[in-house]
Amino acid sequence: MARESIILECTEARKEGKPPSRYMSSRNKKLQTESVEKKKYNRFLRRHTLHREIKN
Repeated sequence: MARESIILECTEARKEGKPPSRYMSSRNKKLQTESVEKKKYNRFLRRHTLHREIKN
């Protein structure tokens, strides 16, 4: 199984004292060895922010 499920968490929400938004995604372990970063919508901040992969 080359695919694994990952959790993406907002990087800006904790700095502003809001709850972090989280998204589920998947990645190919063999092709993507570094952690994943994506711009996703944070409903608490009401804007698109950078989300990084967190440890499970």
